[in-house]
Amino acid sequence: MRNVFSAACLSWVLVGGLAAMGPTMTPPAIAQELDMRVLTVTGKGREEIATTIAQVSLGVEVEAETAEAAQQAAARRSSAVVELLRDRDVEQLQTTGIRLNPQYRSVEGQRALTSYIATNTVSFAVPIEAAGSLLDDAVAAGATRIQRVNFRASDEAITAARDVALRRAVADAQAQSATVLAALNFTPAAIVSIQINGASPPMPVPQPRLAQVADAATASTPIVGGEQTVTASVTLQISY
Repeated sequence: MRNVFSAACLSWVLVGGLAAMGPTMTPPAIAQELDMRVLTVTGKGREEIATTIAQVSLGVEVEAETAEAAQQAAARRSSAVVELLRDRDVEQLQTTGIRLNPQYRSVEGQRALTSYIATNTVSFAVPIEAAGSLLDDAVAAGATRIQRVNFRASDEAITAARDVALRRAVADAQAQSATVLAALNFTPAAIVSIQINGASPPMPVPQPRLAQVADAATASTPIVGGEQTVTASVTLQISY
């Protein structure tokens, strides 16, 4: 009887002792959570660059009584304009549109065919400093429409600006994380993940700024390109 009682007491002491030790042990899930504690932060950067290239779209529009006459007249004028552009060594020269449309008017309540309008358009790239005089010469050669003039930076300038924007985005993310962790009395340990969300190429500047000209009959068309903005975004995960 005494041996049975002693065994029971020993069993209770062992179980009770293990139960008493339980609260002092860190459960595996909590330990893993502490090891994987990270702060996620996104930084942004930008860089302004000057535009140096004009993207031009211009064309010829001719109206004639017949479709053939309109198309031939547009072809003659367009050939003269294209020859001028080739002589000036413009880049990315290409035809962007050829249209031939009948024109009607109402005669005594009836729709009557009156003429045809032929339109040929081309696009090209040229340095901004040469764009004004080239537009004037293109009009003199036969162009009748200047449809669009956009401005952009060179590919080399855009690449360099993208690198600057990315560095600024990383610095912004690190500054944010340092501020947050310091405010909470935590110490950053290591960067465990890096994600480049994007380094966006700049959109072309759509409109030229035209300066006032004292003698519009003899002066060249003045064009000022402006600037473009390259942006970047980087997300960091930092353990602490």
